[in-house]
Amino acid sequence: MKTIIEDKEQIEEIIQSCEFCSVGLIDENNNPYVIPMNFGYKKGVIYLHSGPEGKKIECLKHNKQICISFCLPNRLAYINQEVACSYTMKSKSVMADCIVTFVDELEEKESALNILMKHYSQGEFKYSLPALKNVKVWKAEIQSITCREFGAKHK
Repeated sequence: MKTIIEDKEQIEEIIQSCEFCSVGLIDENNNPYVIPMNFGYKKGVIYLHSGPEGKKIECLKHNKQICISFCLPNRLAYINQEVACSYTMKSKSVMADCIVTFVDELEEKESALNILMKHYSQGEFKYSLPALKNVKVWKAEIQSITCREFGAKHK
């Protein structure tokens, strides 16, 4: 059983509770390519980062549309321990369809990296000029978002 969650605050809470996200891209042969990534989130924008080259960047040159999945840890549940079909996983997930642009301006890049780092640490960070120039910062603007709770009883 699944329940649709539409409350924006609850959706953002699920996103902020996740340690990583899974990013789905499409490669030059129109094949799916899904990778786990660290992220930062602020005001409807998901920030990601990568090296300046590689398969992810090649995929984005081909298609700037991505899908990002967030999922809270699952918990196995069942109605009747002896009935296989009564088993389910209790979880909450968010799926966001996004368009990626790259952040090139150094001050904006540093700000985006701070949003990303704030998700994992409360520290203050400084970035060297070579580090800022070498990192690819993705600004994934959410076009549409859905959220579900699995294993919940219907209301």
